[in-house]
Amino acid sequence: MKLPVLSITDVAEKQLCCGCGACAGVSPETIDMIDVLDHGRRPVVKPGMEEDPRTLEAVKVCPGLDQSHTFDPADERYIDELTGTWGPILEMYEGYAADNDVRLKGSSGGMATSLALFCMEQQGMHGTLHITQRPEAPYLNKTVLSTSREQVVEATGSRYAPASPADRLHEIESAPSPCVFIGKPCDCVSVSKARRIRPDLDRKLGLVVGFFCAGTPTTSGTLDMLRRMGVDDLTRVKSLRYRGNGWPGKATVVAEVEGKDEDHVGTLTYAQSWGEILSRHKQWRCNLCPDRTGEFADIAVGDPWYRGTPDGTDPGRSLILVRTERGREILKAAIEAGYVVAEPAENWKLPKSQVGFANLRGHIWGRLLTLKLFGIATPTYKRFPFFRHWASELSLFEKIQSLGGTAKRVFRRRLRERVKMEPMSPEPSRVYPAPAREPAAGEVGASG
Repeated sequence: MKLPVLSITDVAEKQLCCGCGACAGVSPETIDMIDVLDHGRRPVVKPGMEEDPRTLEAVKVCPGLDQSHTFDPADERYIDELTGTWGPILEMYEGYAADNDVRLKGSSGGMATSLALFCMEQQGMHGTLHITQRPEAPYLNKTVLSTSREQVVEATGSRYAPASPADRLHEIESAPSPCVFIGKPCDCVSVSKARRIRPDLDRKLGLVVGFFCAGTPTTSGTLDMLRRMGVDDLTRVKSLRYRGNGWPGKATVVAEVEGKDEDHVGTLTYAQSWGEILSRHKQWRCNLCPDRTGEFADIAVGDPWYRGTPDGTDPGRSLILVRTERGREILKAAIEAGYVVAEPAENWKLPKSQVGFANLRGHIWGRLLTLKLFGIATPTYKRFPFFRHWASELSLFEKIQSLGGTAKRVFRRRLRERVKMEPMSPEPSRVYPAPAREPAAGEVGASG
């Protein structure tokens, strides 16, 4: 029998947490976010606050528990050909930041950054809530409310590490004017849930920008990547970029070298950093997520992989999915104001850029079924047609794989147990031992 999930502590310890931070964002007095090495950013209830009623409101905004759509798929405004698999899309474009510096620094054409700058400089918005590296620990992320062009541009580029941008939603709620929010698809889910119960927050959310996501690697993945780039001492890391400065860009670490004036600079290609290392360290909840393209955002942006994988010299482009009327209005204004260069994109470009996504949706149905048979808590989903994809997209072997592979993960990931979330406390002069990772496709133990 499946045990109920009643608290934020339940969400974290039963490995349903996405790490978005919204629980702390709506109840900062009762909940903190911590870094957990092999799990990601996780909430902890402050001592003495376990019975505080504000923690119940925090549960209401959790996307790990409920990731249901509220839009009407029969609405004729949406592109019918795409709605069943990709959620609400009013229009689709391909484009890039008009500012060449922003375009080059961004992960795929600088679209999210350019939209944020337009909203702040031309629409009178107060700032942008987003993620940047921590100055004292560049291999970790922190949430910032940037209020200047320099701050926004400084934080360009993807951060393939645990991030909880919604943990400071209260700063948008108390801002003097509306703000931009930039986050992963799960972050956008939590924001959509929070704004429904917090009218002041709803009024202050000027634009929600989501970016395409294939899962969040844990911090152990970043440490694995740093080893590969020749860094064995975390305290010497000066900066870490995962992408950018060309499309798709290289992972680049700059680290001090003891006894030398010159820094060590280590790089990996996107195929090496993401394909060989980081993608094998995804937190468990990402394996159950049906949203890779920001279905709950006003505007979602992501790589146009249909073009192939460039050599890194391309300045980059993005697919731009307009999901709400607010998003349509702002994108149109940003194009007219010269912040964004964009042209309409054909419908086929989205599935060609996210090859295998419909197949993934089918696997998720098998995973959820297996977890329920084991009595393990699962998220609630509405208006996600999993079974249709299971029936039409998966071969018989893949169906068996999604069931059997998940059964193996139940034990390997300790999904039937409560896992206590311990904060990461690295010793000052070493990197952790090689962490466990998911087997790659084709390896023994790989599963659907």
